[in-house]
Amino acid sequence: MSSSPAATSRCRSSVNRAAAGYRGEGKTDARDAAVIADQARMRRDLRPLRPGDELTVELKLLTARRSDLTTDRTRAINRLRGLLTGIFPALERALDVGNIGPLVLLSGCQTPAAIRRTGVSRLETWLHNRKVRNAAQLAKKAAEAAERQYTVLPGEKLTAQIVRTLARDVMSLTEQIKQTDQLIEDRFRQHQYAEMLTGTPGMGVLLSAEFLVATGGDIAAFETADRLAGFAGLAPAPRDSGRIRGNLHRPRRYHRGLQRVFYTSALVSIRTCDDSRRFSDRKRTEGKRHTQAVPPLARRRVNVLRALLRDQRKYAPAPPAAHPA
Repeated sequence: MSSSPAATSRCRSSVNRAAAGYRGEGKTDARDAAVIADQARMRRDLRPLRPGDELTVELKLLTARRSDLTTDRTRAINRLRGLLTGIFPALERALDVGNIGPLVLLSGCQTPAAIRRTGVSRLETWLHNRKVRNAAQLAKKAAEAAERQYTVLPGEKLTAQIVRTLARDVMSLTEQIKQTDQLIEDRFRQHQYAEMLTGTPGMGVLLSAEFLVATGGDIAAFETADRLAGFAGLAPAPRDSGRIRGNLHRPRRYHRGLQRVFYTSALVSIRTCDDSRRFSDRKRTEGKRHTQAVPPLARRRVNVLRALLRDQRKYAPAPPAAHPA
């Protein structure tokens, strides 16, 4: 079973720290194997390795692919903004290059002179033929920006070519992200937890898929909600010593992706769920800031999600009625 480079590095670091407590200073494969075997024999806090099911493995590959595509798209947009600011700052301020319409415009016209030669009516027709929304408004903004600049800057021609290439790259990456999202949704809908996860306020398809990837798709691996909260970094770690008690700190080792899932879902649920909004407002009335009110809500969602998956039921605003014995 393959592992990520980060997991391999953490495993190697754990073996090196454990080897420091054994006699001798040598470093050999045989010694490392003996240390690993001895640690597995003595320690009781090690979690067994479970091979992931086919759906979870595919979701892991697809979510990682989507993360790479999103990073590449953000990098290309930032580079596009920087180059456009160097030759046409007025157009950069007027356009939001994260949308498809401005990208289509930049794939055809990149300089003030090119926009003035084209004209507003021809530019509007050109955008309309490419199915750009609000083509008239976009063409008007571009023409107004072109009228504010008549200076030709050094390197403008080559920079315009790079801007055109980057605009097409961003559109291609956007299309690939859409296709990847569809693949993620198709596979996620086949999972047994799909309806229960997406039925929870704040949990969409992408966040739910990332939750399955982080937990391995098996909630039984976490005996209690506290275990799941500790794995997500939502449970404080005590640092008591001597007479000092109750010294709690944020944990250092936890799953960053799973914590992001709970934090993001908590922020979304504040806007979409009345119960979450009331919980957040109650924390705010207690004198807590917004950043202090979100972690308790995220921790509460750990209990809710684990209970729903354990009992195999969907989210309901009111708890289910207790059945008589």
